[in-house]
Amino acid sequence: MKIDAKLVKQLRDKTGAGMMDCKRALVEASGDIEKAVEFLRKAGIAKAEKKGTRLAREGLIYSYIHHGGQLGVLLDIGCETDFVAKTEGFKELAHNIAMQIAATNPIAIKREDVDADVVAREKDIYFEQAKTSGKPENIIEKIVEGRMNKFYQENCLLEQAFIKDPDRRVIDLVTEAIATLGENITINRFVRYAVGETA
Repeated sequence: MKIDAKLVKQLRDKTGAGMMDCKRALVEASGDIEKAVEFLRKAGIAKAEKKGTRLAREGLIYSYIHHGGQLGVLLDIGCETDFVAKTEGFKELAHNIAMQIAATNPIAIKREDVDADVVAREKDIYFEQAKTSGKPENIIEKIVEGRMNKFYQENCLLEQAFIKDPDRRVIDLVTEAIATLGENITINRFVRYAVGETA
């Protein structure tokens, strides 16, 4: 099947994937752009893990102001090249992550970033709660561990369920974008502002 160069360019602009990858995806998808995007995502998930060690020195500072102007987010999201930073796919990822931050107000990007004092305080609370149940020590430890995992899933951005699709986590969005765009992507930092809130 002959694929029009304009179609290849359209897919490349949309995803940031390489020209030959775009051409191959369009052949597989019989010229259907949406199916080609899906093909690129599936083909690239395995590659995503290998890209995780590469430096992401380019990217965007993405700003999101929630409807009504009472809430805003500044997000620093990195990729490897300026080309990918300008693609629709990368900007869409930045938008979705900024919306997630606005909606859920995470305290950290990943669990390793949570302040040690916060972790210690939460563990103490869960330990005291479990102790009052009269369960044995080894069971209490498992209960605390389970509650800490739930705490991380609710409060660490990458572990949170995605607000638009709770069956996927934010880390899944990032992994899929790495696979589709062909570059390492990192969430470097964020700030969330709400009218009336103090730091």
